[in-house]
Amino acid sequence: MNQLDAIKQFTTVVADSGDISSILHYQPQDATTNPSLLLKAASLPQYQHLIEDALAWGNQQGTTQEVQIKAACDKLAVNVGAEILKNIPGRVSTEVDAHLSFDTQKSIRKAHELVEMYAAQGFDTSRILIKLAATWEGILAAEHLERDGIHCNLTLLFSLAQARACAEAGVFLISPFVGRIYDWFQARTPLSPYIVEEDPGVKSVRNIYDYMKRHRYPTIIMGASFRRVEQILALAGCDRLTISPALLEELQNSDEPVIRKLIPSSETFSTSQPLSEAAFRWEQNQDEMATDKLAEGIRLFAADQRKLEDLLAAKNQQ
Repeated sequence: MNQLDAIKQFTTVVADSGDISSILHYQPQDATTNPSLLLKAASLPQYQHLIEDALAWGNQQGTTQEVQIKAACDKLAVNVGAEILKNIPGRVSTEVDAHLSFDTQKSIRKAHELVEMYAAQGFDTSRILIKLAATWEGILAAEHLERDGIHCNLTLLFSLAQARACAEAGVFLISPFVGRIYDWFQARTPLSPYIVEEDPGVKSVRNIYDYMKRHRYPTIIMGASFRRVEQILALAGCDRLTISPALLEELQNSDEPVIRKLIPSSETFSTSQPLSEAAFRWEQNQDEMATDKLAEGIRLFAADQRKLEDLLAAKNQQ
């Protein structure tokens, strides 16, 4: 048995890709997308018909180019997500524009628009996860959407404060990032030699997993943003792991044994008072890494969203 199949015995594997061919090859349960992955997908010839359809649809949604292109970006995200859904048994995550990360009401409206677009294509909307940045405003939006029956995936999550606030809001799934935490600490205090048990990204997800399980929160924990196979193996047993095609290939090509590392605790802790906005912002502010990486992540996703808009605008003029 290869390592990928071994991990699938106790962790749901999710493809961190918008590439249908990769998804078909590795047969994950679910898949996640984001503006960066959509930007890569948009350059592939097999997606050109999806782009043409998105542009045609976008041109009908408004009279200004800005409105049309933003609408086309949403339609492209749904078109790619729809193609993925045809090839997996589970869910696909589709991201709300990062520019809305600090606007609760606009995030809610955008989420409803995306879900309605999937429904118009005949998909069961319970198979859609709406991705939102784990800002305070994003968490509030997710809380509202969960009450509306729209499940959410809170991304760019780097701290226990973010995880706890999401759980208290009833969020369906959170994506704590491993690799970006590793990057931040590696730039300051490199691990040399690399020891996975000392990896700060791995330790962060383990801490979040332990907290959530001890408090019996139903929120699903999906480790994300991996840089090395060792990080993935160190989190074997996490509810879900979203993995890039390159690392999926490494796992598939190895038959080294896999040991489950994360097991829910049998202990139960009483739930404390929910985090207030002030308490959340204070705890997040006290974590320099989490503050830096959340802000940076939003900027990077927003930049890739802008690049995608520029690409579609150029194609629309051809």
